[in-house]
Amino acid sequence: MSTAVIVIDMQQGLVAPMPQPYQIAEVIKHINQVTEEARQKKIPVFFVHHESPESIVEYESSGWQLAEGLKQSKDDKIIRKTTPDSFLHTSLEAELKSLGATKLVITGYATEFCVDTTIRRAAGLGYDITLVADAHTTHDKEHASAEKIRAHHNATLPNITSFGSQITAVSLSELTL
Repeated sequence: MSTAVIVIDMQQGLVAPMPQPYQIAEVIKHINQVTEEARQKKIPVFFVHHESPESIVEYESSGWQLAEGLKQSKDDKIIRKTTPDSFLHTSLEAELKSLGATKLVITGYATEFCVDTTIRRAAGLGYDITLVADAHTTHDKEHASAEKIRAHHNATLPNITSFGSQITAVSLSELTL
């Protein structure tokens, strides 16, 4: 079983403005640990960048760049997207297939939008998924705190079994690449 790591929308324009997402410093640290271990084990790493013209995440703008503190290697792949779904109108699926990937380790921002949508799409495409439970984040919302949103997704996404794929949520300390 071939694995790939996907880091979703951890971009300066999305995570730096105040107030910042829940536990952003810890999330960046954890993502760096995941990606470093992946590189050591020759597991491909994909950074997915959301973009929209004339916005904080306009292609190649300062806000489009990776969040300060995230470490990237020249061998990491960049995927550009324009919707919450990292697969829709992108090269991600083709690149994963070319690598023979069947398992995805997912981290990133925003838990209830792009992370959730990408996980559900990946499960529908037949990938087994490990969500790193303490390496994804979002902002507080009117209806719920970011902490509760993350906990909710860590608890509910693994209960989706109808796709036939396995979805698990594990903390970084429990992650096995």
